[in-house]
Amino acid sequence: MTLESEITTLWDRYQTDAVDADSADADAYDTLDAFLDALEAGEVRAAEKRDGEWEANAWVKQGILLNFGLRAIQTFEHGGVGYHDVLPLRDTDDLPTRGTRNTPSGTVIRRGAHIGADAIMMSPSFVNIGAHVGDGTLVDSCDTVGSCAQIGDDVKLGANTLIGGVLEPVESAPVIVEDGVSLGAGCRVTSGFVVGENSVVGENTLLTPRIPVYDLVEEEILYGELPPERRAFIRYVESSVGDHDLFEGGAYKPAVVATHVEEQTLEATQREDALRE
Repeated sequence: MTLESEITTLWDRYQTDAVDADSADADAYDTLDAFLDALEAGEVRAAEKRDGEWEANAWVKQGILLNFGLRAIQTFEHGGVGYHDVLPLRDTDDLPTRGTRNTPSGTVIRRGAHIGADAIMMSPSFVNIGAHVGDGTLVDSCDTVGSCAQIGDDVKLGANTLIGGVLEPVESAPVIVEDGVSLGAGCRVTSGFVVGENSVVGENTLLTPRIPVYDLVEEEILYGELPPERRAFIRYVESSVGDHDLFEGGAYKPAVVATHVEEQTLEATQREDALRE
């Protein structure tokens, strides 16, 4: 059986109460451990791009949920501090051999997360189970990469950036940040939003399917995605709520404005690359 078929079979048993944390046997845990190893190696991913569209791999999300449902809470120790979870943190002994570095005092990588080669994780930062962080990517201080989030190669996550997790429902695609993206400090990307490759996003920008993206390049309004090679920033537009008497002077709601990536913006990101090298 393939790993996918083993996880699917185990999921079906779990859904029908044929197996639980008390009755799971060694074979079940061998499957779960092999699955986590495959996630960490980047051999399986929670979502993949097919025919130009990102699609969730439901069976991968099922495997992650099984690791919660079929394991009991244990006491682990990290850095002299005890914590209580169903899984230990990820073993990071493989990182330096691939040119990846993480600074001390708070770079936390959960079991089942993939960290690519030549990546940098600054402390404090957190990468959750099922997340995929690509080669050459910077996860800066106070960043969170949520469960199943897919971060591409050569991405820059500015300090205090939140990449939301989407674990359930299993058929929903997680947050996607494609190759070459630069997110400014304080950005928030949530609810399965897709940030197109080589885009540069201004600091404190909120990217979520509930906020419209005014794409001035193609002159259209989009939801849930930022096209490739855009410069995006947050602005506020008039809200119909402003018609209410309570809102003296009007009311405004957030929107994202997207334009062409300007040459000087690209030059600035290239200078940052040179500093990192």
